[in-house]
Amino acid sequence: MSHDDFPLPDYDQLPLSDLRHRIRSLDEDDLRRVRDHERDHGHRVPVLQLLDARLDELANGAEPSGGDQRNAPGVTHSQRQNPISPAHSPADHTPLRHGVHDQTRSR
Repeated sequence: MSHDDFPLPDYDQLPLSDLRHRIRSLDEDDLRRVRDHERDHGHRVPVLQLLDARLDELANGAEPSGGDQRNAPGVTHSQRQNPISPAHSPADHTPLRHGVHDQTRSR
């Protein structure tokens, strides 16, 4: 399956909170494709539980919400990176060790 044929663009970068909303527009066939992809590649248990719960909703009469996933906004956040580097760190303020001569470097 090519990336263009997959029902959810940027699927592998979607956090669970976004995925919960994005799958509501998928029909049962597309949802099964997403679940099969997840089972074969990521196998994240919370994602599989979410997909299975939505499949159960569709089997019990729920309708897809409509909309075209190709028009959905892209992933706006990536993995968090620490914006603080050693250059921003304060000077070394390691407490002095008391009682052990010459074990603490001079300041």
